[in-house]
Amino acid sequence: MTHPPRPAQLDSPLLPKLFSFAGRAHVRLYRWTGGRIGGLWRVGAGWRKPVPTLLLEHRGRKSGDLYTTPLLYLVDGADTVIVASQGGLPKHPQWYHNLRAEPDTHVQIRRDRVPVHAMVADAEQRARLWPLLVDLYADFDTYQSWTEREIPVLVLRPRA
Repeated sequence: MTHPPRPAQLDSPLLPKLFSFAGRAHVRLYRWTGGRIGGLWRVGAGWRKPVPTLLLEHRGRKSGDLYTTPLLYLVDGADTVIVASQGGLPKHPQWYHNLRAEPDTHVQIRRDRVPVHAMVADAEQRARLWPLLVDLYADFDTYQSWTEREIPVLVLRPRA
């Protein structure tokens, strides 16, 4: 499968600010409407095949501040699966590092806030989940082609 070349615009210093603003607006609308607005991702491959979106809480490993990030997700039995793609950028997203430092957190799916424990998928889990994730959102495969890092897949297991 051939992938489009990595857009040069991804290196713009304005992009992180734009993503931060858009993310905060997404979180506000999602919470306000219980996910009726913002509960489906309709960008890129999601245009024709919308992808479910959750809100991930994570605590800054340095600041201790609580952050919320909207992310695409896959349901895998009782688990929820997320991807640290960051659009194929060379570094893992901050939320990934925060979850590695403090894996017990919460996600909000629609109006339900659920306690979860985050684990990075091992090689066998990732090999099983990656094709399901690409089927969910084909752009994940494109993002992987744009970066040399292996994009982490995280499994969010419900906590009691």
